[in-house]
Amino acid sequence: MLGIRSFVCTFLLFFAFFGSSFGSAMLGGSDEEYAAFAEVMPEPVGGMGSIIKNIVYPEMARKSNVQGRVYILAYIDDQGNCTETKIVKGIGAGCDEAASDAIKKAKFTPGKNKGVAVKVKLSLPIEFKI
Repeated sequence: MLGIRSFVCTFLLFFAFFGSSFGSAMLGGSDEEYAAFAEVMPEPVGGMGSIIKNIVYPEMARKSNVQGRVYILAYIDDQGNCTETKIVKGIGAGCDEAASDAIKKAKFTPGKNKGVAVKVKLSLPIEFKI
């Protein structure tokens, strides 16, 4: 029993010191720079309609009758630009990439804390329906 307890403690200490760097390495070091929440969250300029009009429904998805919702984590900088996206839950057939491309083309109002623009992670659902 002592061996398992020792292993668990070692793992937890390792993760506490190095765990956050693994996530940031996968996102080019940018994950830690972006807040999960802000007093004023970013919003697409022109609303979600501005993103939806940029979506090109993939031909493969149309032919296969693929429909559903793609969930994307968008990294919005302090200027209101989407610098990166990450597919949280996709539906495939080219829809994930189409949603990501549409979000990257959109302009956002920046998130703010105490009136100062900040970098924020924003979760967005994009629905594909034929």
